Amino acid sequence: MEITISPELQRLCPAARLLTLHYSTKVTAANELLTSTLDDKIASLAAKITLPEIAKFAEIAATRTAYKALGKSPSQYRNAAEAMLRRVIKGQGLYRINNVVDLNNLISISSGWSIGSYDYQQIQGPIIWQRAPEKSTYAGIGKSTLNIEFLPTLADDQGLFGNPTSDSQRTMVTEQTTEVLTVLYTFSDQADLNELGADYRNYLQEMLGVSDVEVAVIEG
Repeated sequence: MEITISPELQRLCPAARLLTLHYSTKVTAANELLTSTLDDKIASLAAKITLPEIAKFAEIAATRTAYKALGKSPSQYRNAAEAMLRRVIKGQGLYRINNVVDLNNLISISSGWSIGSYDYQQIQGPIIWQRAPEKSTYAGIGKSTLNIEFLPTLADDQGLFGNPTSDSQRTMVTEQTTEVLTVLYTFSDQADLNELGADYRNYLQEMLGVSDVEVAVIEG
């Protein structure tokens, strides 16, 4: 599947890059290994990080800077990695959804980058990562309508469907999903996406039993 970054997004956020992973898997509840690893990571972070420190993390700060450059308030529309870390530090834990999403969340709170996973079969045509146009909305996961105006958002032939803050219902991963596209959103040229991709592949193999993963880095 062709994935590109729009010229406007490249101009406003020159360091914006994507790490993508394409694979087939059975979507189920997380197994004991994934659950215990996520529990341990949550406990570890909660014990050593304070709320004011989160915004100072290099990855979180880079995403917040990108949102400002795009014209979106990073405090009103927190990226998913920051929002989850805030829940962890407040002792609120994380929602458990399924093995694919729970692994996303583990990698996200560990790396500081927001991650989305999408039902590959629901994506039509090439994907472009772009600044969502003025007044853009879509039906978000757990929300009837989500204001995604100016957010760095993925779009296919059917429209906008995913960004670092919240994804759409149309392409969400469910128990009927058999083929997944996972996207890690980054906004710093300091991020080692090849290393992140290798680590993510290992987690998929170890915790989800995925045998074949296509990994790619998308740059402007």
